[in-house]
Amino acid sequence: MNRLLGWVGIAVLLGASLLFASLNSGHQVTLRLGFTTLMGVPLTVVAFGSVIVGMIVMLVAGVQSDLKVRRILRARLAEEDREERGRFIDDSQQDLFPESGDSPEDHRPT
Repeated sequence: MNRLLGWVGIAVLLGASLLFASLNSGHQVTLRLGFTTLMGVPLTVVAFGSVIVGMIVMLVAGVQSDLKVRRILRARLAEEDREERGRFIDDSQQDLFPESGDSPEDHRPT
């Protein structure tokens, strides 16, 4: 159900975008960017261009925030790992497969 609702939402958004573009295709505006002025720019180009620029700005802002959160979570996970290793060490356990540098011991019961 959620997948169908997602596809319906995408179709509605696409339909609204196409309707906006078709109704405003003949309208032209003057775009003043501060350092330059563009005359006769189609309104649909301005609208969709502003959406794309907004998406890029949010992506850049979100990456910085995401990296900060990941750094905090990684530090917290490392701290919790150190605490758990300090609490749950069982010195009575033996390795089932000793490493090659260890001396072989006979662990068979007598």
